[in-house]
Amino acid sequence: MLTVDFSRFPLAAGDRVLDLGCGAGRHAFECYRRGARVVALDRDGDEIREVAKWFAAMKEAGEAPAGATATAMEGDALALPFPDESFDVVIISEVMEHIPDDKGVLAEMVRVLRAGGRIAVTVPRYGPERICWALSDEYHANEGGHIRIYRGDELLGRMREAGLRPYGTHHAHALHSPYWWLKCAFGVNKEGDAAPLPVRAYHKLLVWDIVKRPRTTRVAERLLDPLIGKSFVAYATKPHLPAAPAASAAPDASAAESAASAAESAAPQGARA
Repeated sequence: MLTVDFSRFPLAAGDRVLDLGCGAGRHAFECYRRGARVVALDRDGDEIREVAKWFAAMKEAGEAPAGATATAMEGDALALPFPDESFDVVIISEVMEHIPDDKGVLAEMVRVLRAGGRIAVTVPRYGPERICWALSDEYHANEGGHIRIYRGDELLGRMREAGLRPYGTHHAHALHSPYWWLKCAFGVNKEGDAAPLPVRAYHKLLVWDIVKRPRTTRVAERLLDPLIGKSFVAYATKPHLPAAPAASAAPDASAAESAASAAESAAPQGARA
């Protein structure tokens, strides 16, 4: 289930992509399938090891085209282990609401993104998220949980302050909002057979929708996204700076190799595909 819409966020084969706070790796996998050179980074070592296994399985199954590469590595979003302008594309999905220093994370993303590069940021949308907070303290008041709720214009303002130029927004996953409202109402931590019947029934509906993707629910979600979409998605570019004087040092032509080398050396054993 992708939150970033790649029809609005073009990705070319060979693009250097950083999936920051990759989690289970859904966007990193899609970029790898599209022929990108992907670095999936997260602070959770268990998730990174799982992402690395999936990268290896994808390579073995021939799911990625020739020239595509994928590396999974642990790292700190506030101190990225890459040179300036190492990536053509940066994706950060459902991460910034967890991080106290969100301005610092934006600054690091801008630093490692090349001039003219593209960035996609997704966060929980204000309205549906506010309902979740009102229904349940467990939903957000826990270690590593959500510490803020963004309004769309607030997020765009912070992106502009960081030097980015937003060019588009949309909402996604409307069908998931009612599921989380039910979870919050009946108990966020009640999982599996312990979850109340309404939660289990709605979860089955979501799984069926993700697997089958029937036209009926696709149309329904497109109509409902502007109203109750669970995620707010913003796309931006990093503007080109004015041309430097002739005497200035030329940009490092090996930025791609530097990023790949840094990722390779920092990645856990067996994390490369």
